[in-house]
Amino acid sequence: MPPEKHALLSASSASRWLKCTAAPRFEEGLPERTSDYAEEGRLAHAICELKVLKKSTTMSSRSYTTRLNKLKKDPLYSPEMDKTSDLYLEHIDEIVMSYDTTPTIAVEVKVDFSEYVPEGFGTCDCCIIGGDVLNIVDYKHGKGVPVSAVGNPQMRLYALGALKRYAPIFGDTIKRVRMSIDQPRLDSYTTDEVTVAELLAWGDSVRPIAQKAYAGLGEFVPGDHCRFCRGKAQCRARANINTALEDFKDCVPLGTVQPGELVPQEAGHIGPHGNMVHPLLSDAEVGELLIRGQHLLQWYKDLEEYATKTLLDGKPIEGWKLVAGRSNRTFTDQDAALKAIIEAGYDEALVYDRKPKSLSELEKLMGKAEFAAKIGSFVFKPLGKPTLALATDKREPYNPAATDFAGVATT
Repeated sequence: MPPEKHALLSASSASRWLKCTAAPRFEEGLPERTSDYAEEGRLAHAICELKVLKKSTTMSSRSYTTRLNKLKKDPLYSPEMDKTSDLYLEHIDEIVMSYDTTPTIAVEVKVDFSEYVPEGFGTCDCCIIGGDVLNIVDYKHGKGVPVSAVGNPQMRLYALGALKRYAPIFGDTIKRVRMSIDQPRLDSYTTDEVTVAELLAWGDSVRPIAQKAYAGLGEFVPGDHCRFCRGKAQCRARANINTALEDFKDCVPLGTVQPGELVPQEAGHIGPHGNMVHPLLSDAEVGELLIRGQHLLQWYKDLEEYATKTLLDGKPIEGWKLVAGRSNRTFTDQDAALKAIIEAGYDEALVYDRKPKSLSELEKLMGKAEFAAKIGSFVFKPLGKPTLALATDKREPYNPAATDFAGVATT
């Protein structure tokens, strides 16, 4: 399981402090909050670890069963964890089988990368070494955002630490490092490979950045990496970015048209910089504002979450209060209520609805392999409705014509 103690410049937060070097010391003074999601992740990691140990060591079946049953007694356990850990184990097996000879396998490997990052340490979920290749595999239980292994700084720091740990044993025989992130709940499995020379050069490039971040001499640089920052709602730099309305003045000029005044679409006016500004936004301007608005919307949600938590803690947020939201009626004892309805003379068929479980529930029940084998031919997935995404999104562009032929078999 992941360690309870975290380094100031942890590998898991490297994507943040490598860009916003002020973040580590800024977060240091803020309370660290855990969540059920984080605890579920720890439990899932423990199950994954146990299964790899059973497969790669001489652990007895009795010891394995005892330990697994103990983990399953955790209130956060769900049968889905058995499925995702099995998929993780399958991927580990595939990596092991790719070696010409049986490789060395180690789980929950403590690594030290302090040569590059002050006091840097962490834990690799699984290290597999054989021939001239070091494989590092990281399991992620989250199902919110897929995490790619390509260029991933967390994985590269783990790799640097693993190279240092195993150097006394394998010397310079390791020439390549392959890093994989397994996220079964999102059907995401990505891999990145670099040479040892490339990895060491990358380590040298991040060393001065890490030293700056550790010393607290960095700058605040808001961006997508703010997502997991503990101070994301209170960060003044992020607030400044999202409230700098003057940045919009060239796109949306204010005060140039009087209320009620009609302006022909073909008309224009002179902007603040002497340029001709059309009353209609161009498509390029709409694209830029969508990006700005996306960050603004996420920032507002973070503010709401922070204010709600603060008010629930009994602290005031000036101008705001908590009120009861909309709720739905529910039975205090559903079985007793339905029994009373039937006893009142209503037919049971009118009281109960008989409906099958959802596809996802049936897949969890049967497992992906059996689900695909037994009823896969009956499953149809139509094209989803068009959804806006950044041009850098890895998904294929929406093709309206595809909806016309969805489900049509080809010969």
